[in-house]
Amino acid sequence: MLTDDLNDIFGPDGPLARQLPGYAPRTAQQELSAAIQETIDTSRVLIAEAGTGTGKTWAYLVPAFLSGDKVLVSTGTRTLQDQLFRRDIPRLREALSMSVNVALLKGRSNYVCHYHLERLEQDERGLKSREEAAQLRQIRQFTQISESGDKADLPSVPETADIWNRVTSTRENCLGQECPYVRDCFLLKARRHAQEADVVVVNHALFMADLALREEGIPDLLPETRLVVFDEAHQLPETATRFLGQSLSLHQVLDCARLAEAAGLAHARETVRWSDLCRALESAARELRLVSAPVGRMPGGRATFDQIPDSAAFDLALDQLAQALDALAESLGTQEERHPDLAAAARTARTLRARLLQWAEPPRGEPEPADQAAVRWIEHSQHSVRLHRAPLSVARIFSGFRRLDQAWVLTSATLSVRGNFGHFQHQLGLHDAQTASWSSPFDYRAQGLLYVPGTLPWPNDPGFIDAFTQALLPLVDACAGGVLVLCTTLRAVDRVADQLLRGLLSSDRPVMRQGEATRGVLLERFRAAGNAVLVGSTSFWEGIDVPGDALTLVAIDKLPFAPPDDPVLEARLNACRAEGGNPFMEYQLPQAALLLKQGAGRLIRSEQDWGVLMVGDGRLVDKPYGRLLWQGLPPFARTREAAVALDFLANPPAGVKAS
Repeated sequence: MLTDDLNDIFGPDGPLARQLPGYAPRTAQQELSAAIQETIDTSRVLIAEAGTGTGKTWAYLVPAFLSGDKVLVSTGTRTLQDQLFRRDIPRLREALSMSVNVALLKGRSNYVCHYHLERLEQDERGLKSREEAAQLRQIRQFTQISESGDKADLPSVPETADIWNRVTSTRENCLGQECPYVRDCFLLKARRHAQEADVVVVNHALFMADLALREEGIPDLLPETRLVVFDEAHQLPETATRFLGQSLSLHQVLDCARLAEAAGLAHARETVRWSDLCRALESAARELRLVSAPVGRMPGGRATFDQIPDSAAFDLALDQLAQALDALAESLGTQEERHPDLAAAARTARTLRARLLQWAEPPRGEPEPADQAAVRWIEHSQHSVRLHRAPLSVARIFSGFRRLDQAWVLTSATLSVRGNFGHFQHQLGLHDAQTASWSSPFDYRAQGLLYVPGTLPWPNDPGFIDAFTQALLPLVDACAGGVLVLCTTLRAVDRVADQLLRGLLSSDRPVMRQGEATRGVLLERFRAAGNAVLVGSTSFWEGIDVPGDALTLVAIDKLPFAPPDDPVLEARLNACRAEGGNPFMEYQLPQAALLLKQGAGRLIRSEQDWGVLMVGDGRLVDKPYGRLLWQGLPPFARTREAAVALDFLANPPAGVKAS
């Protein structure tokens, strides 16, 4: 019955065709939707790779609406989360004439806290500039008219502005039911709405934060649902690793000391020698920073636990920091009932102490239980020292989170390597999941050209980046539309951008680079310009949707193999090797293939798009493993000749028109 309903809805005479401008029936979309419907009916797990243009959003939303069950949709980015809530779901709800209650739920750092806003307004030393004073006034006015309190609804104050950290709450400094503004709390309102809604839209970060809290025995924040859809599911392994691990910075320790001293002197001055306790904690933090300074001179400014120089001195300083945190937490615990600020300081101190204890276990030289295997490392920079801990594998925790009566759908355009989902399944422990793939409806062979120059040196050659840029310049000059250059390192971003600025024939063509402004601002400028060059690194390889002539050339400098000095990657490769596996073929190559596929996917976003994908790394063609990589890309026409690429840019395919 429901299958018939799906066919009617997606058919040429159905409500989508009648109500949505530009809608056209797609076989792949109907098949994907039917597979999702079957997954809901059988309470199973489906891993669905859906190529760009398949229409996967409608494909999972329609059966979700028809199921009548409570549904959780989790996205990889807040951008897609907002798009689903504000555009896609309302349009579908109207087209189907269905009454579906939808809630948007984000992490607490996205919602203004009335209490902390008031405290900042009363703190004469709390603002760092006139700009922050103006931002504070805007935030105050915003809270008086906003129903959500979501900082995304106040674009005049950038989401990256530091002031947001002081007008939002953390789990430790939230006053809970003791807060004088509990009835007006934006976060609690959002959570209550989520409990009542039919469809709740969250992001992977919030989903994983909730999972991490459950692991610690803390009651869940997200509502129970019968169906969970993970859109942009390729991001799940990395997000899970980040949120199921722990991180502790000395900045947090020093902030805790300041918070505790201020609260103690204000509300329990005569009971404890607060200044002495806080000075001792600050001194211990400075000592740990001092003894870990040699780490800052190591590659990447980091070292795993076993690589830390002068480990005896480091362990002693770590123990002294733990004792100082213990003493402060114990004193705060005796006074926390006297005032909410003391209670918040006590929670903060206890949380930091727990993280420090977890990071230090097991002690040096003692083995770690296999099911709790983790990698520990320290980062030391000019401005901060951070202790990190990440699970060696997230598979057991992530897969164990699913209830047996719950259906999961994981979808993205990049989940398999040449149709093999094994790497993704292994990362998340979803070995019994059903897997399926639906190709993009685009005519990639006609719309796009893959160009791999045959004359460049190998990527490890010192002159590679210069040679890559020189090979790229003629294409940029010949390209009337926009150009996106994706680099594998930030150093390459600057070098490529500098050389393009010097070498371009047109001096008035905008050349933008990562770091000049926020990612969102750069993308807005790039789209608006229509013929700009944007050079970026990791964060620009995905989540960029620039259809039309505003993007007709995508250039990738090197194959995106993860840097071997990454502590988590290094530990996982060693574990694979210890088990008799081949780390390169089983881990590094599949990871690079998926990321390369993401980068290449920036070029063709609609039936009218066209352009050239240039990959400067000859290993894509000349190495035996290169076949696995290029066969995983969209089936573009291919060439190694610059003249062919230049001709393609000068003579776009039939059906499209150059700017």
